[in-house]
Amino acid sequence: MNHRFQKKFSLCTFWVVLSLLTLSTSCSKTKLFTVPQSVPADTLNVPSPEAIKIHTYGEYFDKQVTLQLEEALDFSRQIQNLAGTRPEADNLDAFGEVSNSSWFTNRNGMKKMSLSEIRQGPNSGEGPDTLHAWIITRAKAEGVTPGFSIRDQKGENYVIKFDPLGYPELASGAEVVSTKLFYAMGYNTPENYVVYFNPRILKLGEKVSLTDKKGRKRYMTEEDLQILLDGIEKLPDGRIRAMASKYLGGKPIGPFKYKGIRKDDLNDFIRHEDRRELRGLRIIAAWLNHFDTKDGNSLDMFVSEKGNNFVRHYLIDFGATLGSASHGPNHLWREHQYDIDPGVLTTNILTLGLYVRPWEKQPGVIYPSVGVFVSNLFNPMTYKPQVPNPAFQSMTMSDGFWAAKIVMSFSDEQLETIIKEGQYSNPQAEFFLLNIIRERRDIIGRYFFSRMTPLDNFKVSYDAERKPFLEFKDLAITSGLQDSEATYQFQISYLPGDGKVIEEGEIDGYTSIPLLNLQRTFFSQIKGQDKKLPAEQIHIQIRNWKPDQKSWNKPVSVYLFPDKDSRKFKIIGIKRES
Repeated sequence: MNHRFQKKFSLCTFWVVLSLLTLSTSCSKTKLFTVPQSVPADTLNVPSPEAIKIHTYGEYFDKQVTLQLEEALDFSRQIQNLAGTRPEADNLDAFGEVSNSSWFTNRNGMKKMSLSEIRQGPNSGEGPDTLHAWIITRAKAEGVTPGFSIRDQKGENYVIKFDPLGYPELASGAEVVSTKLFYAMGYNTPENYVVYFNPRILKLGEKVSLTDKKGRKRYMTEEDLQILLDGIEKLPDGRIRAMASKYLGGKPIGPFKYKGIRKDDLNDFIRHEDRRELRGLRIIAAWLNHFDTKDGNSLDMFVSEKGNNFVRHYLIDFGATLGSASHGPNHLWREHQYDIDPGVLTTNILTLGLYVRPWEKQPGVIYPSVGVFVSNLFNPMTYKPQVPNPAFQSMTMSDGFWAAKIVMSFSDEQLETIIKEGQYSNPQAEFFLLNIIRERRDIIGRYFFSRMTPLDNFKVSYDAERKPFLEFKDLAITSGLQDSEATYQFQISYLPGDGKVIEEGEIDGYTSIPLLNLQRTFFSQIKGQDKKLPAEQIHIQIRNWKPDQKSWNKPVSVYLFPDKDSRKFKIIGIKRES
């Protein structure tokens, strides 16, 4: 069966099946598209919520044990997962997008950022002044990644973090690169800088509190400072490379949770696990191997802006991303299993520990500044963070597709620009990291764009003769995942109606559908404003041919409103089948 005949045979089969489905579900297929209400602004003036703390061990137990038990015993949820009927997110507009809010700001995924904007990211300056004294104001000696807070000559406060001994550039590079990427994708992040400083500029402030390695709280001494500096890698000229994270503006009130709402924040009215930007974060975190997506790696700040006081929600601490685990290279098993994974434990018991998993055959560290970061075993849908995340577990295919669009919006040139901000001294390590990030990006794109029709950026345009067209972009083509030649099928019907198709066709090699017949039907006979139009809405279904799978994708629906006054068509909404 040749390709053309196969497509036409499939075209007939598709519309027959679709017609049968239309008859069986006529109540839903013939209804008008309802434009959802706009999500209310969440930056209104509110009283300051109380500061909260997350108990690390309590959160760990809750996510590793309680959440997994609840998931296993929630049979209705299991059925939804199997049937693909999991409810969609609650903060969507008519086009399935997320509006700007205190959680998320549309950036590169909505409009391509310039290289200078990509390079700048969230940063407002050049980082701390390294020519004058740094006054140490707080210190942390416990744990595997000691550090301290400083105030520079300009009066700015920063958290200073160091690379693990033996792995220069690992954590600092990962944190700065990931910060730039998360910011460009739309999330709120701190200003993070790679800095080089002479340890002689460090001055111990008065009564600097310190929690030592034994967990005792006391004041820091010069001896404590020297011991801390002795354990930090130094450059040949004696300087130290570090990551400086500028204090966020406003009042810190503790982390946010990935489930529920913050009851003392009057702007927090959508359950966090039902926010698309937190559900879709599962795919974005998988891309950059941000495995430590626990509540504690977030921070709510009570800020003042444009006369209003409100809570802004930040993602923080990206030192455990890419190939870094903050204290050293990542583990080979990371991203393939939870810290406590019932499935893995069961397999180990049944096989007496003899089963060798694919990731165990992977090479270890190739470049110390990159750590353990691979793409050949990467699967965005089987990726697992360190602990289960309730927002991630609520993700639908549409949430994942939204995230995939953002991931695929980054060009190679943009990624290269961001990675250079990590200031890696080894060009080969830098190139290696770039390749892994690009490969993981494309794996995400291929996965979602082959399961949902990757058409976007719909608009009604008019040629020189005022003939209308419905134009769109094929993201699989614009992102370079597919050749420019593509085939699309479309079907046009009226709403409300009986499901009758008024026009259908197939287009090859271009991304626009003529609407001339609709224009004539709706507007050419109008002489007065009281003329009744043939329908209230127009429903256009479009799908693309998948060359690699020799099949058609699931259709995307575009809804048009015929405006009698302007005699133009207006897109009022989009729905995607997943």
